[in-house]
Amino acid sequence: MTSESHFPAGTDDRTLTPPPGCPAHGLGPGGLHRLYGPEADDLGDLYEKLRQEHGAVAPVLLHNDVPIWVVLGHAENLHLVSSPTHFSRDSRLWKAVQDGTAGADHPLAPHIAWQPICSHAEGDEHLRLRGAVMGAMSTINHRTIRRHINRATQLLVNRFCEKGRADLVSQFAEHLPMAVLCEILGMPDEYDDRLVQATRDLLRGTETAIASNEYVMNILIRHTARRRAEISGDFTSVLINHPAQLTDDEVSQHLRLVLLAAYEATANLLANVLRVVLTDPRFRAQLNGGQMTVPQAVEQSLWDEPPFSAVLGYFAKQDTELGGREIRRGDGLILGIAPGNIDPKVRPDLKANMMGNRAHLAFGGGPHECPGQDIGRAIADVGVEALLIRLPDVELEGDEDELRWRSSMSSRHLVELPVYFAPQAPQDVEDVPSINPVPRQRPSLEVTTDEPTAAPAPAPAPAPVAPPAPPVTPEPVRRLGAWQRFLRWWRGY
Repeated sequence: MTSESHFPAGTDDRTLTPPPGCPAHGLGPGGLHRLYGPEADDLGDLYEKLRQEHGAVAPVLLHNDVPIWVVLGHAENLHLVSSPTHFSRDSRLWKAVQDGTAGADHPLAPHIAWQPICSHAEGDEHLRLRGAVMGAMSTINHRTIRRHINRATQLLVNRFCEKGRADLVSQFAEHLPMAVLCEILGMPDEYDDRLVQATRDLLRGTETAIASNEYVMNILIRHTARRRAEISGDFTSVLINHPAQLTDDEVSQHLRLVLLAAYEATANLLANVLRVVLTDPRFRAQLNGGQMTVPQAVEQSLWDEPPFSAVLGYFAKQDTELGGREIRRGDGLILGIAPGNIDPKVRPDLKANMMGNRAHLAFGGGPHECPGQDIGRAIADVGVEALLIRLPDVELEGDEDELRWRSSMSSRHLVELPVYFAPQAPQDVEDVPSINPVPRQRPSLEVTTDEPTAAPAPAPAPAPVAPPAPPVTPEPVRRLGAWQRFLRWWRGY
């Protein structure tokens, strides 16, 4: 594709709009498509339209008609994230931030505003901050994580298992990641419905996103102060004690980074995997037949329905070229994960099985690749498996085309996933999920007394009774085999 002389952002007159009646009428300034509003109701179709019109890199408009590039090609996205000499994540370089059009009152301000975190830093500062995060990540015990996931799954399923119906988005997928992450960060008492709602809201660019961000940050700031005063063995304490010597502000901002990225990605991933299992008979048959494991199903979903469809943003440090376009210093670019994953150059057949292929863009790449992806994978792998074990006959209530979605520039996720199943009895949250749990043995109790026993009163002559029935011999408790004992150990029990 031939290069264009410039990007409309920054040099063109942004007040220009197509005249009424023009085929392009209804588009934004300069005839550019918007990634928000009515036109963006189906971003998947919009991305393909942009690919047809512009190729691998397309000019678009953000909220308030702020111009930016969106990267659609798989190779171009990989080049974007892997070229720190040309592209930075420091939003202070963006012309729209410098001229105030993407200032503190912008609906996407929580995404745009620079923060003292590793994903916005470069060079030695990036190495210092990311080293602290990765160091804290390395101390997380994966058996402990699996135990947290199983326990949280049991607790959540127990809340609805006797009813025979549930919404697996609002009652499961939106809660499991937050419950586990709060345990990992050392703040289990902060987990509640309001924290879940605020976290989802601040990522959507709504009118209340800024207030939701403040609510979440207040929780993390208080938690950082508590852990600074009373060190424990959780992720937060390790981050505070790291040789990088992070300030309280740096610690709380990195907690936000881990919480938001891992939570949103995993909540969407859980809902997406469960939807496919419930709606695609081949997918479920492969799981039930052993041809596909839950982790493999998760990887397939990361290709087809990545938890984050796009990430804002990267910013040009110098004049350069990408996908046949001239990118100017100070231009902003969106990492197009969803459109990059279905680039015809890498996936000419979208129905082809991507089992074992981890070349998707779901977790980014390069120096800023998602540091919490292993936590997200673990929550999805263990959570989906545990749910299907507890509810083996779970079915979608209604037709797939009746499902509703909520889309934003950053993600596309299910509003609800209604299901029905045979009512099940609650299980002990400390037990590994199972279809027919073995009841715990109760220790025999022997009551003794030192009080003297009074002489019994004379009893009347007994009436004739039938001979007593022979005592029932209790069935011996069935011992677990070696494989079952290994699975219990692996799952953290």
